[in-house]
Amino acid sequence: MSLKLRLARAGAKKRPYYHIVVADARAPRDGRFIERVGTYDPMLADKDKRVTIVTERAQHWLSVGAQPTDRVLRFFDAAGILNRAPRSNPTKGEPGAKAKERAETRAQAEADRKAAEEEAKNAPAAEEAPAEEAASE
Repeated sequence: MSLKLRLARAGAKKRPYYHIVVADARAPRDGRFIERVGTYDPMLADKDKRVTIVTERAQHWLSVGAQPTDRVLRFFDAAGILNRAPRSNPTKGEPGAKAKERAETRAQAEADRKAAEEEAKNAPAAEEAPAEEAASE
């Protein structure tokens, strides 16, 4: 049986409140759990009081092999129970393939428009040049 330290939602609609629980990984999110080891109230204004953890029990469950979810791991890292390795995703801000394709098309259209403008500027000057040559002869 694989154990997870995860959040179980409680509270009313649009007023979330979470319990930090130890549960079987196959159990439903808000369903059966083994033990409650803390709470998380995101609605509290005081950031220090949002998360409460029973440290001894959390350490016990970690020692017997329970795996915390990413959010719970963040809470444990802030509480000094477990260290969370920093993550790096250098491609996070890059646009997707379709957006890159649209940007490339847009850039090509802009380049074509500028080339047409330059050509339009140069065309009248080219037409005037032979007329000036004919007048000077």
